[in-house]
Amino acid sequence: SAMKLRQLIEQYVAFKQSLGADFRTSGFALKAFSKALGDELDVQDVQPEQVDAFLAGTGPITSHWHRKHSALVGFYDYAVSHRYVATVPLPTVLPKQPERSAPYIYTHDELRRLFSSTAACQRPRTLLEPGTFRALLLLLYGAGLRISEALSLTLADADLSAAIITVRDTKFYKTRLVPLCMDLTFALARYVGAHCVDQPDAPFLRLRNGKRVSQSAARSAFRRLRILAGLARSGGARHQPRLHELRHTAAV
Repeated sequence: SAMKLRQLIEQYVAFKQSLGADFRTSGFALKAFSKALGDELDVQDVQPEQVDAFLAGTGPITSHWHRKHSALVGFYDYAVSHRYVATVPLPTVLPKQPERSAPYIYTHDELRRLFSSTAACQRPRTLLEPGTFRALLLLLYGAGLRISEALSLTLADADLSAAIITVRDTKFYKTRLVPLCMDLTFALARYVGAHCVDQPDAPFLRLRNGKRVSQSAARSAFRRLRILAGLARSGGARHQPRLHELRHTAAV
């Protein structure tokens, strides 16, 4: 029987979630697919050229192509097995996965330059204060946190008297305790004394307006910082040192 694209995608996403799958990334890709082709389009009327255009997007082929393709493979497996479509309009030849550049490992000198440049990279109207930005860098490098983990910390999660940070809802939905060294504990305590309010559930890293620091704000501030500190490598914009590589450096 005929089924609208959006309707079948919603049915499929609900099915995957009912199995306990964390289906957010694929769900977003499939909703974007439905929107690009038209929510009211019949599933049987989807043409290979439309799928190719959706997968190609506008820029060069990146790993995003393969993520979108993988979401569509799962969706069409479901559509075929439930007899909503007889043929699959997906490409049979896949582009090569782009080679991942090796993680950038910061030298001690580069780290010093980054930390000493935090004050200089602020603009008059920016909402991210130098002290808050510096605390974020310290959490990534000193405690080895992921960016999402550092930004979702609350004041109550940082027990500086015990020198322990509680990281909740990590990548694998577990909670873990991260012990802090003495230098890092003192640095974070100075930050709390200067920047934080007396509300346990307030974000540990806050903008001037009190809101939680977003990943996009953190990344754009880091791009400015990296340029100011004179850190660059060959290979174009996509291969430049990144914020989350402070965590890779911590691991090394």
